[in-house]
Amino acid sequence: MSQGESPTALQEVCRPDTWALSVVGMLQQPQRGGFDAVCIRPRHQGAPLAMRDEGRQKHRSCVLCVVPAYNEAGNIAAVIRDVRAHVPGGDVLVIDDGSADETADVALETGALVCRLPFNLGIGGAVQTGLKFAVRHGYDIAVQVDGDGQHDAAEIAKLLRPILNGEADVVIGSRFLGKVTYRPPLLRRLGMRLFELLNWLAAGQHIRDNTSGFRAYNREAISFLADNYPTHYPEPEAVVMLRRAGFRLKEVHTRMRQRQRGQSSIAPAKAVYYMVRVPLGIFITALRTVGMSRR
Repeated sequence: MSQGESPTALQEVCRPDTWALSVVGMLQQPQRGGFDAVCIRPRHQGAPLAMRDEGRQKHRSCVLCVVPAYNEAGNIAAVIRDVRAHVPGGDVLVIDDGSADETADVALETGALVCRLPFNLGIGGAVQTGLKFAVRHGYDIAVQVDGDGQHDAAEIAKLLRPILNGEADVVIGSRFLGKVTYRPPLLRRLGMRLFELLNWLAAGQHIRDNTSGFRAYNREAISFLADNYPTHYPEPEAVVMLRRAGFRLKEVHTRMRQRQRGQSSIAPAKAVYYMVRVPLGIFITALRTVGMSRR
């Protein structure tokens, strides 16, 4: 938890003894068809659990931290420990997005719940899987945390507070509010400014860091995004979709770290494609969400 902040807010909404897990239903990825994911408990908690349609059951925790990860074996253990230290009453679910390394095994050894996807869906499909898991188990809040260690779990309390106070349905952790310490490369910085402008035109709200994947969602937003989450580079498109459906978005300053190991999913070779694909996605999302309701 960040310096000077009390853990009371987290302790009030998160109950202890949260690691019992019931069987989850089959998850559907509309763009790729149905599939059977496999959700696995840490070894000391019993045998693997195949996801089958056993009906929705209320989970014993109210906060789920969803950690999408692709080939993050070198980072994932530290991420899990960081999250569990700062959200002690929450559950940590790692979505192993078809990794070729030992991401899932390391996550299990560190005590997280793990959903292994049978192939790589990309960040959108991985996050949507976590949100469907949250809906199935009746979580009140889902927090999205990157698996590369850039998101500081001590800042999660800042994301939760506006939701707990009824001020917002979705809270976005921003690198560009308050004292700015994050300096992305020039091309990426220009892209972020372009996406910021396009989001403002399409969504009617100025979000400074609309590419941030450090977010928290209340129950209604979880349910909405579980059915409607974008796929390829989803964060800017999700902002448009949520705003046009009537959800309240709030941006708060959060500290973020530099990646410690591995490579970003947006490699230099993909930068040009990213710069073209995201504006096009925002435009298409704006068109297809005309009249969309949160209900």
